Formats: sequence, C-alpha cells, structure tokens
Amino acid sequence: MNKKPFTTLLAATMLLSGVTLTACSSDTKPSGSTPTTPTAAADTQKPTSKEEEVTLKFYFGGDKKSSTDEVWKAVSDYVKSKGLNVKFTVNVIPFGDPYKEKLLVMSASGDDWDMNYDGDWLAYRQMASKGAYLGLNDLLPKYAPNLNKKYQEQGTLAAATVNGQVVALPWTMKMSQRPFVKWRADLTKKAGIEPAPGSIKTLEDLDNLAHQIRKAYPDMKVAFPVVPTVLSGFFELRDELNDLSAQGGNQLVVELNDSTFKVKALEQTKTYSDMAKYAQKWYLDGIINKDVLVDKEDPGPKFRNGKMLLANSSHEWANAEENFSDKSSERSSSQLYPDKKFPNRTALANVVAINKNSKHPDLVLRFLDMIETDQKLYDLVQYGVEGKNYILDGKTANYPAGMNATTSNYMEWGGQWALWKPQFMRPNPTYKEGFWVKEAEFANDPSNITNPLDGFFVVSDKIKNELAQRDQVQNELGRAIEAGAVKDADKAVSEYIEKQKAAGLDRIIVEVQKQVDAFIAAKKK
Repeated sequence: MNKKPFTTLLAATMLLSGVTLTACSSDTKPSGSTPTTPTAAADTQKPTSKEEEVTLKFYFGGDKKSSTDEVWKAVSDYVKSKGLNVKFTVNVIPFGDPYKEKLLVMSASGDDWDMNYDGDWLAYRQMASKGAYLGLNDLLPKYAPNLNKKYQEQGTLAAATVNGQVVALPWTMKMSQRPFVKWRADLTKKAGIEPAPGSIKTLEDLDNLAHQIRKAYPDMKVAFPVVPTVLSGFFELRDELNDLSAQGGNQLVVELNDSTFKVKALEQTKTYSDMAKYAQKWYLDGIINKDVLVDKEDPGPKFRNGKMLLANSSHEWANAEENFSDKSSERSSSQLYPDKKFPNRTALANVVAINKNSKHPDLVLRFLDMIETDQKLYDLVQYGVEGKNYILDGKTANYPAGMNATTSNYMEWGGQWALWKPQFMRPNPTYKEGFWVKEAEFANDPSNITNPLDGFFVVSDKIKNELAQRDQVQNELGRAIEAGAVKDADKAVSEYIEKQKAAGLDRIIVEVQKQVDAFIAAKKK
C-alpha cells in the first residue's frame, strides 16, 4: 500500500500558471450543478463515434512492469468488444518527487494527456489548486452514471470538490489508518514476553513493552522504529488532535472536539512537550535507534527479518499477511487508544484525475464506469491476463510459478489503488478472503470518524515563504526533538517555539485559520 511522505514543494510547482482556487466542499452533487469556471473541454466535448479509434494517454506512478503494454492491449481489445473504441498509452514514472515533478511540469507546459493517478501524498493539492484538473460536475453523471451513483452513496465527492467543481475521482474504498503497534511475537515469546493481542492500549503500555524488549535483546540495532512524526502521531491520537500536515499545514493541528476549529501550532501544545520528553527518554534508553535521523532502510523488511521487534502499524498492516520468509515467524498487534476519536483515511488518498486539456474526457469516464460494473475488465486491469500475469487458485489471485511481488510481470503495478473496487477485489497473497470487508467494518467503528476537514487544503500563495521557513526550522531542530536526539527536551522545545515564531508562524496561523473558516462555512451552505 502506498505511503504518505511529506516533501518540500519542488521548484516546478512555481511554473504552474492559472488562477488560484480555494478548497471548498459545498457542492457534493455533480448532477444539476453548473461549473464555476467552465473549460473548453467541458463545454464542447461530445461522445466520440464508435467507428473512430482514439488513444487515451494515462500516467501512473511506480516502476513499469514488463507486461504492462501487453496487458493494456488486452484491455483495449476487451473494451472495444463492449463498444468503447479506444487504445491506451500507459506511462509509468517513479513515485515520490519524480512523479510529482513530472505532473507539475507537464501541466505548466500545457500537455494534453487524458488521465493520471494522484493522491494527497503526491501532487494533488498543487494540481487542484492551480486548476490543472478538469471540472467533472456535468460530465461525471452523463458518462459514468454507475460510478457517480457510488459516489453519491458514499458522499466522498465533497473531498474532491474545489470551488464547486469535482476535480478528481477518489477511490471507493473505506479504511482507517488509526495507529496500531505490532511486534515479533515469535521472538518476544522466546524472551518470556507475551502481551496478549490487543493489550497494548496506551503509551504507558507501549513504554513498558518497549523496555522489556530492549532488555531482552540488548544487541539488537533497532527495538522500535520511531522516526520523526511517528511518535508525535501517537500523542496526537491520545489527545484527539487532527493534524493538517497532509493538507499543507505542516504540524498545524485542530482539536477534533473543538467546534470552532481553532488552528494551533503543534509545538505550542502540551501534546508536543509530552512527546518530546518521551522521545528523549527512549533515545537515551536505546528504544529509539541512535541513527534514526539518517537510517533510510525500509522498515518492512527489517521487521520481517527480525532486525526490528516493535513497529508502528495500522489496522490494514496489523492484519494483512506479513509474508515472512521464515514461516515460523509470528506477529501480534494492538490498537492504541481504541476509544479515542480518529479521522478515517481521506478519500483523496488515491484518486484519478482528468487533465483539463484532455480531448476525450467522455471516453475516460466511460472506461472508468465500465471498471465499476465489469468483473472481467476489472480483473484485466488489476491482475492482467490469467495464466500469464496471474493464476486463479479458487477465488484467490496468485502469482504464476516463480514470481512474487518483486519479480511480478504485472500484478501489484503502481497506481492500481485508485482503481480498486471492493465489490470485485479478489483475495491475494497479501489480503485474504473478506479482508476489505473487515477493513470497511473497522472504519465504520464509532471512534473512527469522517474528518471534518476532509477535502480542505492550504492555499499557500500568501504564506509560501513562511511555510518554507517553517519546514526549514522543523528539519533543523524539530526532527531532532521528535527523535529524542537533544540534550534537554524542555529547553529544545522552548527554543523550537521561538524559532518558529521568528519564521512567521503568526502569519501562517492567521491565513490558515481564515481558510479553514471559509471551508467550514461553505460546507454549511
């Protein structure tokens, strides 16, 4: 599953032209609404004649699998048999900054591709705020009625609405990323440490378990993978804070129980000072690894290989198959603060969007509507050609002999997530039968709530310099505080607060508060 890195906006962003839009969710029903800023494509596009073959140009992230072009040729053949006369050019770009930069530069250059993958952890905020994506209010119900109906049932289009226009198509999954912890139960049992599954509920419980593990395995390089932001996330859960970092407000928070939605700087809260003291203690006690600030190794393999005995997790990754190379390995897990409110994952975690310059938005939408209703097409798009790219073991989609997630010629291709359909998803080596039903059930737990600011993002035009300075101060001192690598936690936090004030925090708070207030007011209309 994809991750949510927060990186500094690349210089390419500044190349984008167009009027800045303000995030707004007042219009959640595309049918019957009028575009506020209609484009030529939206106004003039007509269905293409079935005799005319059209090539749709798509962009996804990741590494291009060897059978990608062959599979999408089969997808083309199939949709043509259903009356959609299109073929596909599928472009794949490595995730992270390369993917974000490519989208931003293509948009600034006026390129006319048709559809791309995006998400709140990639370029979505920048692309949407700069008007790079086509408004779909009129087109969606006309050309993708089944998909539109699903969105109306789920109520997720509000998050993808900017200035009254739906500008992206969210995935139709529902899930929570509420913090869990997991541990290598086979290794802890050997040391006589056997906490019951679900018994680690508080930070005090976690502290006790972490110290037991460190005492039992003093020579282990890593006992807990607390990288900056992970530990603060535990404390934010404890205190029911809604972190706006993914929405462009780096370490700005709003209390989930505050009906006024007052924006605060995380470093000025008791939450942060408590976290800093814990981090320093864990760093000195060897719970946090001493090279945490420079360690770039993927924590997943470290956990599976026994180099990491205690890991942060989520409901998804506390229940998915770990695929240990050593089959005797065991995992156990626990949900932290189960009674505390926590926002479900945003619908913007994985989206597809149509470029504002696309000449064929109608055909893209018809294709997406077919995926919503056709299991055979879904299987082709997600798994490839049966017998070559995947095999069916009962209902389970498995890798052909000699292949795995690393060597697969198509399965597990990057960017597939936006096109996941829970009604068609097959069990696979990672997610067993009924997995996503249980994931949705967990997301519907009363403590897992819809984020009241889902769809909000900070328009940075007026405070971009201050935000850049805030990021710089966090990188210089904040990360060290969160990793515990400071001599005196209280003194370091006080210094950090003053440095952030000097970097323009007050101006940031005023501007972001103004935008939050406008967002909430628009939702009430």
